[in-house]
Amino acid sequence: MPSHAPTTATPPATDTRVRLALFDLDHTLLPLDSDYEWGQFSVRQGLVEGQAFAQRNAEFFEQYRAGTLDLAQYIRFATEAICRLGPEASLAARQRFMAEVIAPAILPPAQALLQRHRDAGDEVLIVTATNIFVTEPIAQALGVPRSHLLAVELERDAHSGWYNGQIAGVPSMREGKVTRVAQWLQQRGWGWPQVHTTFYSDSRNDLALLEQVDVPVAVNPDPTLRQHAQQRGWAIMDLFAPA
Repeated sequence: MPSHAPTTATPPATDTRVRLALFDLDHTLLPLDSDYEWGQFSVRQGLVEGQAFAQRNAEFFEQYRAGTLDLAQYIRFATEAICRLGPEASLAARQRFMAEVIAPAILPPAQALLQRHRDAGDEVLIVTATNIFVTEPIAQALGVPRSHLLAVELERDAHSGWYNGQIAGVPSMREGKVTRVAQWLQQRGWGWPQVHTTFYSDSRNDLALLEQVDVPVAVNPDPTLRQHAQQRGWAIMDLFAPA
């Protein structure tokens, strides 16, 4: 199917609502899964036990793609190394991860899409099921401030101040993405009726938020989402397809 999507999904001039452009991160703005790649990077760096961790990481990734992931269980697994290593070693490893894995994956088509929305006057948010430790520097590299990043927040130990492997608050996954966006709006004195929302996602896990927004866009969609988008007449965009 040829790619098609609204250029900026701009509402009519008579629509005075605040315009928000919401983006999933993995396989939407990035042509990879940053959560999975952080795990693989951790193996290569010797931060975790190699073969056993890599196998379990792949299993969790397949569960996510199938829509069956137990997020709390996965977060405990995925953050075990950083909890154990502490902030200094973890942040140093994350800096290497950004340089070696993420920076080469920030591609012009994604940057251009973000810029089109900025040029149209839209507020840009990233709404991702990947945890805040992994995603905060990625959002920064994409020009999205911390205040506009809705990721899975991680609980911090009351004594050490460092992460303890637990989720804090409502995780931004499946229906939780709708809740987190609603909370973000409420903090600014808005509700859904006061905003015009566009949401870009690749995943069946994001159907709840795609159904909620004004303009849903399936980007590089998995087979389930592609079929759903075709049935609903949603825009479909293969952002990283060869020219």
